[in-house]
Amino acid sequence: MSTSNQHSGKRIIIAGGGTGGHIFPAIAIANALKKADPSIEILFIGAKGKMEMEKVPQAGYTIKGIDIAGFNRSSLLKNIGLPFKLIKSFFQVRKIVNEFGPAAAIGVGGYSTFPVLKYAQAKGIPTFIHESNSFAGKSNMMLGKNATKIFVATDGMEKFFPAAKLQITGNPVREAIVQQHVTREEASRSFGLDPAKETVLVTGGSLGAKGINEAIDAELEAFAQNNVQLIWQTGKPYAAKAAARVKGFDNVWTDAFITKMENAYAAADIVVSRSGAMAIAELCVQKKPAVFVPYPFSAEDHQTVNAKHLVDKDAGLLVKDSEAREKLVPTVIALAKNEAQQRELQQNIGKLAVTNADQQIATTILEAIK
Repeated sequence: MSTSNQHSGKRIIIAGGGTGGHIFPAIAIANALKKADPSIEILFIGAKGKMEMEKVPQAGYTIKGIDIAGFNRSSLLKNIGLPFKLIKSFFQVRKIVNEFGPAAAIGVGGYSTFPVLKYAQAKGIPTFIHESNSFAGKSNMMLGKNATKIFVATDGMEKFFPAAKLQITGNPVREAIVQQHVTREEASRSFGLDPAKETVLVTGGSLGAKGINEAIDAELEAFAQNNVQLIWQTGKPYAAKAAARVKGFDNVWTDAFITKMENAYAAADIVVSRSGAMAIAELCVQKKPAVFVPYPFSAEDHQTVNAKHLVDKDAGLLVKDSEAREKLVPTVIALAKNEAQQRELQQNIGKLAVTNADQQIATTILEAIK
């Protein structure tokens, strides 16, 4: 195929995924690009077997999968095939990029970002990075040197990237969450719960959170005893166990995944969450009092860094994963009974909300590739 459409200006590749924290912002950016210029063609590139292969087509976009995996820190044996996968993925990327002929490539983090942006940079195609965390990932730092522009959520990112390339946009939040239309009453009823009762949403992110799930499981009775309802999103690995555990509790709704997260936020007075960048961005927009339990194995422990940013501004509470078993439920119940503290957290987290990050990113990209 000829590469005459190499810089048609209307074709854009978006690479990355792995978790909802990368996929949802990527879809938000794609939607904003389409809104700004409906003639744009967007192609996603993801890692085969990962969540993006399902979520991106659901959002109405085409995705091509490549064979790539990350370095497995827990089992060195599993890394034997890694160099071969990397080489194979580069050939796959070369074929996809050359056939599609993009005017730009955007990386949102996740395994497929590196080979796609690396190849685009080698071909002189403008590349853009969205770094959602307050601590940049290694591959993004490597790509940053040759990127056209790097979109970041917070200030102080000059330690990771060339200062001249940075643009602080905040993190793109799903449109359904920014444009919240559902009432608390409707939302509560959709989970079979009572809108008049104090409600806690517990979410470990798209893949679930073992430390949080075990802490809730161990103290499940405490919620009913204190007249508190629970929306408990467990992730797949814990779903069956949680479903069996909540039998007979009419104050608890549980499932592996929540399809309409906006309903869960609308029903909740308090949210228990990991402190991934995207979860935080959504909670700021939704103005929810939150108890953060950072994922302890995130690269450079960036989730703890993310959470402390908020705790320092009285915009959230923090419970360590290693202490969740003893402290999480008592912390949540105490907050549920303290309306003044809920109001303070609500006001402070709301001040940090950004609702137009996706538009800012789309505008900059379209300007750059005119």
